[in-house]
Amino acid sequence: MNSRLPASLTLSFTGFSQRGGCTDHHADGWGIAFFESDGQKPGKAARYFVDKESAATSPIAQMLRTYPIKSHNVVAHVRKATVGQVSLENCHPFVRELWGRYWVFAHNGDLKDFQPTLHGAFKPVGDTDSELAFCWLLQELNKSHFGVPSVEELTHTLRELVPRIARHGTFNFLLSNGQALWAHASTKLHYVVRQHPFTQVQLKDEDVNVDLAELNGPEDRLAIVVTEPLTTNENWVAMEPGEFKVFVDGAPLID
Repeated sequence: MNSRLPASLTLSFTGFSQRGGCTDHHADGWGIAFFESDGQKPGKAARYFVDKESAATSPIAQMLRTYPIKSHNVVAHVRKATVGQVSLENCHPFVRELWGRYWVFAHNGDLKDFQPTLHGAFKPVGDTDSELAFCWLLQELNKSHFGVPSVEELTHTLRELVPRIARHGTFNFLLSNGQALWAHASTKLHYVVRQHPFTQVQLKDEDVNVDLAELNGPEDRLAIVVTEPLTTNENWVAMEPGEFKVFVDGAPLID
């Protein structure tokens, strides 16, 4: 999720977490990271939880389905293990510091023969191809910029770096530093922008109807990016293979 104003993640996480072992087979761990707001501004630090239990049964996930968290940027993931064992260190999203703020990353897919040389501060803790890709991306971003870059500068550099990983396989990912949410689709990603006038939505994975007008004001706007749509009655946009987008203030930036 990327939002103009601090927004609740309860509705989307309620449906999303059911895909971790209940309505889908991604039961090999899960995680969520959200940037806590400093007033009305996106924060630099992320609060995050990971668990090797399935999201559908995890007590931590149950707590988050009811906990009143509000954030500008949220990255959540349910895992189906392909590379790396089922363990806490292999649960997404992964978190690292760069330029004095946290970065979070989650990946869906498989990378073959991706063996980059890593040096400096970015080293994987686990043994997934996903964390390796994240460490390499941050390493190369750090090499490409000598000061703190703007979102536009970061987007330009990422557009150059991402194809060098994506040629090794399926590289659907979400990346955030609290200022923006970057998304790349190798095979499948969908997004929706929710804004005034808000309507009722029906969750796909839970028998729940919610009137978004009761939860949001006229100034609210948020973008949700997922592999498969979370609701049955919204206009989700399918990203094209190879498409790369950045979301700021609850909407995709126009190239």
